Amino acid sequence: MGLQLRLMEDMKVAMRAKDTVALESLRAIKSALLLAQTETGSGTELSEEEEVKLVQRLVKQRKDSAAIYTEQGREDLAEPELAQAAIIEKFLPEQLSEEEVEKIVAQIIVAEGASGMKDMGKVMGVASKELGGKADGKTISNIVKKKLSS
Repeated sequence: MGLQLRLMEDMKVAMRAKDTVALESLRAIKSALLLAQTETGSGTELSEEEEVKLVQRLVKQRKDSAAIYTEQGREDLAEPELAQAAIIEKFLPEQLSEEEVEKIVAQIIVAEGASGMKDMGKVMGVASKELGGKADGKTISNIVKKKLSS
């Protein structure tokens, strides 16, 4: 089932259940999808990869906002952001564990012949393409740094 069809079904369920947090989250995804489609000018469907990147960006925005609110002692504002992030994450593919990401990054380092931090950009480019949607960019970056610096 495509993202938009799944999104519409989930929105109907949220409306019937009067779940305002879920509805707000789903509407944010729908809005971002429509905006991305109109940016290209053609109004065509986004590829699955573009949809995953868009959803990842929405999750990251919510988590970053929640972190800022928590830092400022505003738990009342952080909680709804985290709740929305959890709902939006359901539209992402299954996330890999850190151990799985480490194995893949280690294979990429060997395949690319990377030897130090100077090769981080090359490794990150390949890792981001290979792990796109399956792992958070920050996690990938931290693991690449750790592997290349040791």
